[in-house]
Amino acid sequence: MRNLLAGAALLCLSVLAAPAMAQTLRVGLPASDVGTLDPHRATATQDKGTVVWAFSGLVRFPPGSADPAALEPDLAESWQVSPDGLTYTFRLRRGAMFQHGYGEVTAEDAAFSLRRAADRQKSSFAADYAALAAVEVVDSHTLRVTLKEPVPLALGLFANYHGGNVLSRRATEEAGDGFRLRPVGSGPFAIERVDAGQAVLLSAHDDYFRGRPKLRGITARYILSDSTRELAFTAGELDLMAGRREQRWVERMRGQSGAVVEVIGPGEFRTLLINTHRPPLDDLRVRQALAHAIDVGAIIRFVGPDVATRGVSSVPPGYLGMITDLPTFAPDIPRARALLAEAGFPGGVAIRSVVSNISTQLPIMEQVQAQLRRAGITLEMDIVDHATYHQRIRQDLSALTFYGAARFPLADSYLTQFYHSRSAPGQPTMSLNFAHCDAADEQIDQARREPDRARQMALWAEAQRKIAAAVCSIPLYDLLQVWVRSSRLDYGYQLRGAIHLAPAITEATSLR
Repeated sequence: MRNLLAGAALLCLSVLAAPAMAQTLRVGLPASDVGTLDPHRATATQDKGTVVWAFSGLVRFPPGSADPAALEPDLAESWQVSPDGLTYTFRLRRGAMFQHGYGEVTAEDAAFSLRRAADRQKSSFAADYAALAAVEVVDSHTLRVTLKEPVPLALGLFANYHGGNVLSRRATEEAGDGFRLRPVGSGPFAIERVDAGQAVLLSAHDDYFRGRPKLRGITARYILSDSTRELAFTAGELDLMAGRREQRWVERMRGQSGAVVEVIGPGEFRTLLINTHRPPLDDLRVRQALAHAIDVGAIIRFVGPDVATRGVSSVPPGYLGMITDLPTFAPDIPRARALLAEAGFPGGVAIRSVVSNISTQLPIMEQVQAQLRRAGITLEMDIVDHATYHQRIRQDLSALTFYGAARFPLADSYLTQFYHSRSAPGQPTMSLNFAHCDAADEQIDQARREPDRARQMALWAEAQRKIAAAVCSIPLYDLLQVWVRSSRLDYGYQLRGAIHLAPAITEATSLR
């Protein structure tokens, strides 16, 4: 009888333990190890998602949304903007607590975080905060921020994104360098520890101001191999994973029992930037010939229509201010050859491109190379590892640069970084204008200073038209995010987009 009772007790314990274990979400991320979990330094895809589960901003993107026009209150319950758009006064909610016993979130913490975000020694996003003129603590729960000049959609500076994440001042100063792997925020989950760089363990923040999370924790595992992540998912060892951004893979996983495939934006926008300062591409007719020689539709079919959204403008699809009524260059090989002949190259031209050997770039550039060859354009590819690729394109060594990126989903972020002359190689403010484009400098600058939203949108539209007319680039496609979740996982919201390149895990997320 005693043995029967003991066995029954063990059975009860196992039954009780199962739901508790089931409340830990297991996530597979495509990386070999953690980079940094400091939200003001986290630029790698595998780190950005983990950070958002642990931090809050003064305002936030609603869970499941990547729309910058939909920002809503987060740590700030309300705010006021001065008529000139230069002063923001935030009223912080009371009772919002930091994790690990670091007390209530105050205006002093928010001020410390914004100043840190603007510090080039401590933040990877300092350039975004260059317009900060003053950050003042009015009282314990009131913060006033003054800008030097109008900033397009300035509210985004205070969102739960990059430099807008609010840190505990005391925890940051006490931790020193250790803050990199155990930062303290006020989000729904607290970072507990990093296991040998292979996994990050997070626990539920039971004092989270929106309510006690339904999940008791998250284990984010770094699994670089796509096939290994897939095996772990199909074996039931993962509840959520980053998937391959490939059409056949998406179609195959959709046939897996218990798997839900989600393809969402924003993606990483793929563009061919044409070096307008390098002969023969300094001739508009040669650039137009390139545009007529490249069949973007064929490239989309190669990548896959479910995972690639065609680009129309220099601004990525879905960004606020992006326009769609732009003329496109239809594939036309005879026209491309005629343009080359008009430019003085009846026998064709040769151009050189530095190309990364990674799987998301080299196969596409091989497609581009084959397409250009039909028009008499020889693309000489200098194929190098990805780090060397980044180094050489910044040395202005590539006539045609394939580049993929995701930015804050606002037209200004792409226009300023990729198409303003001050962002070209060789400039002290160099960013990503490998095209040396200067066709729309005036409109880009005017839009940044324009407080009227309608006028600002009109200036962005004009800038995109000028860039398109100058053929500074050939927009290709937006490579979307692919995530696969167990049908047991309920986000607690409708997933339409993920600004942090990983689905938000909130207090409402649960495992059924």
